[in-house]
Amino acid sequence: MSFTLPEYHAPDFSLAIFAQSPDVSLQKAERDGVAPKGFHSTSMFPEYYKVGGSWLLAEESRMDCLVVLDEEGSLQVVEGRRVKKGDRVVLGRTERGEEGIYVHATGFIPPEDSHNDKFVFRAGRSRETAFSRDYDKLYELLEYEKEQGTIVFVLGPAVAFDNDSRRAMQLLIEKGYIDGILAGNALATHDLEAGYFKTALGQNIYTQESMPNGHYNHLDVLNMVRSCGSMETFIEQEQIKDGIVYAMLKQKKPLVLGGSIRDDGPMPEVYANVYAAQDAMRAVIRKATTVISLATQLHSIATGNMTPSFRVVEGKVRPVFIYSVDISEFAVNKLRDRGSLSATGIVTNVQDFIVNVAKGLNVGKL
Repeated sequence: MSFTLPEYHAPDFSLAIFAQSPDVSLQKAERDGVAPKGFHSTSMFPEYYKVGGSWLLAEESRMDCLVVLDEEGSLQVVEGRRVKKGDRVVLGRTERGEEGIYVHATGFIPPEDSHNDKFVFRAGRSRETAFSRDYDKLYELLEYEKEQGTIVFVLGPAVAFDNDSRRAMQLLIEKGYIDGILAGNALATHDLEAGYFKTALGQNIYTQESMPNGHYNHLDVLNMVRSCGSMETFIEQEQIKDGIVYAMLKQKKPLVLGGSIRDDGPMPEVYANVYAAQDAMRAVIRKATTVISLATQLHSIATGNMTPSFRVVEGKVRPVFIYSVDISEFAVNKLRDRGSLSATGIVTNVQDFIVNVAKGLNVGKL
């Protein structure tokens, strides 16, 4: 079955409700990093603003940000910390045109299926949910996105703890199904531990047998990488020939590692400054059309908050697909609680999930 992108249905701005709407209110910021009172905060949905009598779409959107009208008359969606003194910030707390702001939450739902009190994505996922169709739809989507879009994975370290899932990730990278990875220090640490010692946290990644003094393995790898100055130099020096980090570096794909207060080491490439990490993640997410988060609650939430439900590609509005995969129902449904209502949740062991995806896409022998 071939994949077809859902059609976007833009608002009908000829309707009286839009024609009668006022232009948005603007107020200049008085200080760097401080918004005027009553500022409008963005959602993940397409948002339109009436400027000079015309409705404009804020194309580069994300959740919980401000909207600034620049000197050229374009709408810029910016984090609060980036507001500069003198920026013209959009004001307004209503979203149906009353203040020149319209949030279009149903753009990818056919008009005949839309209703004020219904939103088709609002359905919790649990261990009782059947996911067979979700997998089939995902295979179709990934085949399409490989050629037409940008696929970003958000990874916890669990995928590096198992021989087959680690191999599956490598094959997906090498076959062009992964264009970027957002993760933490642990993913890189244990993936390189697996490449060097064939263990993760001291356990063999195939047999799960604990190795003597194995709890030192990841610390030894961290120390060696830091001694080398980079993961790439370590891989070359120690002749690592497999794994997630190996494949990403070989394919020259972005691997963004955001640090944590609990990190060991960390790896030299890990962002220690949280805002620098956010900026690096955002740079990758700005291009993403499909995002798949595996067993990493905080990175998933962070990514979900900076990922809109849509993307404008060659002048056309298309959806961004978000998947959250975890063995925990709470983690899978958390993005919905945060407002990322277009996320699809799959409750399963992420190692099994990624192996199924690799097999479903027939990327090679595991």
